[in-house]
Amino acid sequence: MPGTTLRRIQRPGKSPNLSTAPESKPATPMAKYKVTGIRVLRSEWSKFWTLRSSWITLGVAVFLLVLFGAIASYTYSPDAVVTNGPPGTGGGGDSNAVSLALTGVSFAQLAIGVLGVLLSAGEYSTGMIRSTIAAVPRRLPVLWSKAAVLGPIALILTTIGALAAFQLGTPGLDGEKIALSLSDDGVLRSLAGAGVYLGLVAVFGVALGVLLRNSSGAIAALVGVLLILPGLASLLPDSMYDTLSPYFPNNAGSAVYALHESSNALSPGAGLAVFAGWVALTLAGAAYRLAKTDV
Repeated sequence: MPGTTLRRIQRPGKSPNLSTAPESKPATPMAKYKVTGIRVLRSEWSKFWTLRSSWITLGVAVFLLVLFGAIASYTYSPDAVVTNGPPGTGGGGDSNAVSLALTGVSFAQLAIGVLGVLLSAGEYSTGMIRSTIAAVPRRLPVLWSKAAVLGPIALILTTIGALAAFQLGTPGLDGEKIALSLSDDGVLRSLAGAGVYLGLVAVFGVALGVLLRNSSGAIAALVGVLLILPGLASLLPDSMYDTLSPYFPNNAGSAVYALHESSNALSPGAGLAVFAGWVALTLAGAAYRLAKTDV
């Protein structure tokens, strides 16, 4: 009838038809990922290899190691006398086939150390350290992972570089009294020792970068400790210098890959222990500052 409102009458005992309404499902809880040492290590591994500077600096370090080692071997002259410069340069004095092949260590250590600094202090320069610490609130695994990634990589690649430098330089010393082969006593140990030393230098650079949090300052400290400190120490009285000199980082490290132990130097084992102690001390300082101070 006009003006009459029709209403749907629902029968008693029946609920409204809601079949067209979608059923609501309980929300699936998001997966929780725990921060573990392995995951932090994998993160630092990926971060390291995605940086172009890592490839370039590693390549430069190995190239310098091989290049200068080969040049020193082919330009060796038994009549040349060297008064200055790294061991093996020119071929005078206590030079031997190993010291000539490892002439490039003095240059490779700077490249490897700078790479360690850039890997750690570089994050402070770009501000990326804030994201890193936010992802790893405990902080210290970041430092351990950076050192654990770079140290073995530097050790393996520079050991290969030292072997290549020795093998490439062997033909240049053919017929010379100082010529050696890989089977001679101490040769493999010295070449491997150079790789161990450079691996520790890489970790040393990482620790300096975290400790100083400034790339320029950490690189300056690296150069000062490895190259300038022994020269400054020569200003000390002779008796004091002779006592302290073997324990300087660079001198202790040089003993690790020396073929023959000299009278005023540490043994390879003692040199390794001393240089590793320097690296451990710097790592401890870096860990303390990372854990106790703000980013």
